[in-house]
Amino acid sequence: MSKRKTTRKATTPKTRKPSKLSADAAAEMIVKTVTASEEPKKASRDGLCVFAFRLTRDERDAIHKAAGPAKASRFARTLLVAAANDDLAAVKAIMAGIQTA
Repeated sequence: MSKRKTTRKATTPKTRKPSKLSADAAAEMIVKTVTASEEPKKASRDGLCVFAFRLTRDERDAIHKAAGPAKASRFARTLLVAAANDDLAAVKAIMAGIQTA
């Protein structure tokens, strides 16, 4: 084996520059960090499964029209579960909330 022709320079460890924040600004950042970490987390979706069925375009359009924009899946799921549980009051409440256009 041959010796290296160049020598390595000694490196100095990189250090962070001191913060230029005032004490108030630093305290505010800490408070924001603490409150952000305490926000409620979304429920786990592990227990969910898929239930699918086929519709005609007219049926799909009618569901979208009744539910309103971007709410068709939730509308259908809520109505189906209420009907399956024989919850007439919930079905009536959902039917009363249908958007008419």
